[in-house]
Amino acid sequence: MITPQCAKCVERFCYRKEYDPEQLSSFCPMKHKQDVIDSAMTKYDEEETRLYVNSTINEQRAYQKIRGRVMAVRPRLLEIIKFSEMMGWKKLGVAFCVGLANEARRTMEILEGAGFDVYSVCCKCGNVDKSEWGISEDDKIISLRGQEGFEAGCNPIVQAEVLNSENLDLHIIVGLCIGHDIQFTKHSKPPVTTFLVKDRLTGHNPMATLYSNYHHPRLWKEDDPK
Repeated sequence: MITPQCAKCVERFCYRKEYDPEQLSSFCPMKHKQDVIDSAMTKYDEEETRLYVNSTINEQRAYQKIRGRVMAVRPRLLEIIKFSEMMGWKKLGVAFCVGLANEARRTMEILEGAGFDVYSVCCKCGNVDKSEWGISEDDKIISLRGQEGFEAGCNPIVQAEVLNSENLDLHIIVGLCIGHDIQFTKHSKPPVTTFLVKDRLTGHNPMATLYSNYHHPRLWKEDDPK
């Protein structure tokens, strides 16, 4: 079965104005999934086209020509601000990890300073012990410290529903755990974007593990301590 594997392509024919279809790799979606591409293109209705157009203009404006060179000039948070302004969004929600409470507070201050109404919900909202989800004492973080008992669990569905109740325009993820970010996005009614990706080892810079010899390849062969 042929499957799309664009990350393995070195030619990037899709990035060119003209190309020879015969040169497309066997795994290229433009070669074996053109029907899917054609069907997907029909989904750009008025609202999706508006999202797309503003996204693309926002992308272009993230660059400027400085001293004869095209350079990036906007950090991601500013891109979120500018995109929200272009979309006419006024009310923003921040779903954050308790471990990044300071970063979430600073994010809110910047967004509020830009003129938005900002709402936020911590991952521990609900104050539910992890045991309520069937988590054993051995699988709680405090067990690594030789302790047991109450440990508040992350609660992404509650985060989503609390923010949903405010009828916001956009939800922003700040450092939710992998899996919890998936659940939050799944249950969010407004669109969701991520400002900060949690990476405990790298200071929340996951790209670092792709380039550092201190991380690769040992890191990808870690055995389960259990």
